[in-house]
Amino acid sequence: MFRERLMEQAKMTSTQAAAGNPASGAHWRYFIASPTFWIVSFLVAVILGLALPIRLPLGPNYWDTDIYLDAAQRIRQGQIPNIDFFTSIGPLGFYLTAGIRELFPDAQPALLANWAIVPVLLPIAALIAWDIDARSRRLALAILIPLLFLTSLPINLHSLYPSPGFDGFGYYNRHVALLLYLLLAALLFVENRVLLTSLVAVLMTALFLVKVTGPVSGAVLVGYSVLAGRMRFRDAAIAAASVIGALITLELSTGVIYAYVEDVFVLAMLNTGSFLWRFLTLGSIKFNVIAPCLMLLGALAFAAWRDRPSLAELLASPLGWLAASLVALVLGETQNSGSLEFIGLWPALILILKTYYPRSGDSLRPYVLVLVMAVSLPSAIIFLERGARAVIAAPRYQALDVPDVGPLGRVSLKPELAERAITQVDHYPKYQDAYEDLVQRGILPSATLFSEIDHQATWLLEVQQGIDAIKRWEAANGRQLNGFFALDFVSPFNHLLGRAAPLHVALGIDTERTNPKVTREMLEALRGIDALLRPKCPVEVKRAAIWKHFAQAREGRRLVSLSPCWDMYLKQ
Repeated sequence: MFRERLMEQAKMTSTQAAAGNPASGAHWRYFIASPTFWIVSFLVAVILGLALPIRLPLGPNYWDTDIYLDAAQRIRQGQIPNIDFFTSIGPLGFYLTAGIRELFPDAQPALLANWAIVPVLLPIAALIAWDIDARSRRLALAILIPLLFLTSLPINLHSLYPSPGFDGFGYYNRHVALLLYLLLAALLFVENRVLLTSLVAVLMTALFLVKVTGPVSGAVLVGYSVLAGRMRFRDAAIAAASVIGALITLELSTGVIYAYVEDVFVLAMLNTGSFLWRFLTLGSIKFNVIAPCLMLLGALAFAAWRDRPSLAELLASPLGWLAASLVALVLGETQNSGSLEFIGLWPALILILKTYYPRSGDSLRPYVLVLVMAVSLPSAIIFLERGARAVIAAPRYQALDVPDVGPLGRVSLKPELAERAITQVDHYPKYQDAYEDLVQRGILPSATLFSEIDHQATWLLEVQQGIDAIKRWEAANGRQLNGFFALDFVSPFNHLLGRAAPLHVALGIDTERTNPKVTREMLEALRGIDALLRPKCPVEVKRAAIWKHFAQAREGRRLVSLSPCWDMYLKQ
């Protein structure tokens, strides 16, 4: 069919040329309207974005980005995620980041982490678009263009801070959301059975290796596709066997799968919040999507009651697919924090449009179409508005003076916030007793401290001060420290100074979520590191908890006051 369409297009082009319409123009218009043009254009934009020294407007929780740089350096030094260091997610995103960073060592880290999934995402999207394009170019573009749009920038669909900036957290959650989008698109619209089975196997494997909550949602979608008759049970079983085979192969060759599952169980024990509480939180945050989606389900249910479809027809209908997609995504999103929540619904919404748009005589048609827009437009508008605000505001933003922080420091923010950050680095050490008092009371200096852009800027300035102090100390003492471990959420000094990172410690220490018990292996690894670093700008309750958690590792070390913002526990 695809070959026949190409022949028809060539015949039409030759006819136009004979009539005086240049064939080259027709070919060019045909190419611009093709999925290939959009995919190639997006890939070129990504390559340029990684290659150029782009400075991004600073956003909330930017220090999360350092986790990917830390992991990339550890991988380069031979460490294996989940085996040599604890992490709450799978290894795929870290390996993709490490590989891309080898090609683009000076890439802005937020773009690097956000686009780490592109080497997996784009080929799959191209295959799906190719299969759909053979039947309907409009449908292929309707699936492809929103995916590229939502992959373009490091933006979440829930804002944590009013000042324009790009989100420095939630990368792996966004990766999962994009992969689930492709999985549902494949299940709904790919006709080639072999291709569909292969895509399901690859996507489910990728989902597992990015974050374990991904395949939970994916399994619901694949299971429903079997019930709805979109995928044969035999093909689903082949896909499942392929996923299991791939994971077994990885386990036998690296041991990473068992270690990953072990980390997931440890994480589950550290996070015991009830599902109901998480569901209510999700419902509150994403009311703008869930409420119209429930109304749309009501309208489709009324249509089903009116039309009296058979059970098989009901399962294969837009109502069945939208309900299954919503359930699947709720299961996944209750375990996420910061993402492209519910964009996985969009292929189901496209199915609804494809079904109802031609029904000009159906009295429900206008209501269904309006509700489809009500479900999809809030997310699209939020993404566009937040991205546009950050880009438009960037020219008047001020860069930070953090020359030794490398690409991680290539950010900017409002001049008044930059000045506030500079002042805070000077303020915190002078009034440390006041912040120690807050620690004793068990509260942070601000309830939203880590989401505040000036605090993230303060952290970057604090890191710069720490690097300066380390260099001065090493020069004065004629000793190069073999490595560092910062008693903080992240520890950037090893990849910034080219030192060895300790084994067996957690990557991204959140005292409430990702801080496992100190093991004998962890303690031995830390005792081999020359310097444990305590940040003090500010002293706050989470940092104090980490400092206390690693008390055994501090035993027998000499306390050195490196700078106003840093203490060093030095190995003798």
